Amino acid sequence: MNLLLLQADTARAASQGLSHYLTSVNVPSLIRSGLLLFLGIPLAWAVTRWIARWATKAYSAQRGLIVSKIIFYPAVLLILVSVLNELGFKLAPVMGAAGILGIALGFASQTSVSNIISGFFLIAEEPFKVGDVIQVGDVTGQVLTIDTLSVKIRTFDNKMVRIPNETLVKSQVTTVTRFPIRRMDIQIGVAYKEDAGRVRKTLMDVATANPHVLMEPEPLFINNGFGASSLDFTFAAWAKSDQFLTVRNQLTHDIKVRFDAEGIEIPFPHVSLYTGSVTDPFPVRVIGGQEET
Repeated sequence: MNLLLLQADTARAASQGLSHYLTSVNVPSLIRSGLLLFLGIPLAWAVTRWIARWATKAYSAQRGLIVSKIIFYPAVLLILVSVLNELGFKLAPVMGAAGILGIALGFASQTSVSNIISGFFLIAEEPFKVGDVIQVGDVTGQVLTIDTLSVKIRTFDNKMVRIPNETLVKSQVTTVTRFPIRRMDIQIGVAYKEDAGRVRKTLMDVATANPHVLMEPEPLFINNGFGASSLDFTFAAWAKSDQFLTVRNQLTHDIKVRFDAEGIEIPFPHVSLYTGSVTDPFPVRVIGGQEET
């Protein structure tokens, strides 16, 4: 019986509180607040997406991403402040409490704050853009997004890797597709009997025959010295960045085919065994047999 009386008193108190709230805040204010909340945020999202698409087409995907964040979050904040103002909330105490809460959260989440600040550095410095291929440590892939806390990368075997912004600021980052052309260095070894001039001419002919190899800058033929069983060279050719792997595979295949056609030997390591004198026979002992040499 006492429990039923307590529930009835609670319902009556809630009803009185709601009645008091409805009398203190008029119905038009509630309607305006609802319109601001349920129409303003979708409208802000639609406008933000339209401006972001325009910025992406006019500039780059990264510029569009930055513009969308700069427009959408302040717009949502403005809508929420307007809704609170319509409902009669005093913003000064709320802002004071938010400031104290923000300081407490800042001390509690220093890593997140560091990532946010690092994100601003990445946006300002722009070492890479959305769509670039970057290498961070042993991770190589295409940049999908540059977010507030992290950068998301899709590797070439279709894995998504999330790298915190702070890690990118502190680490060495290689932007593979920063420039329109790249140089591929192909290491080649030929037998000592081969003529280096003939090898160079053959490699240049292979490069010239490939339509994707750039002649400006000109391919390079670099002598790396005398190896253990070969004359070692580096053949360096240039190609467009988006065709790098294709051209490298083509050149490697074409060089092998052309060397076989020209009779140019690509040696493998040889090992010679001797007992200290090149004239004495090498002793061989046959285990389980009848003879020894």
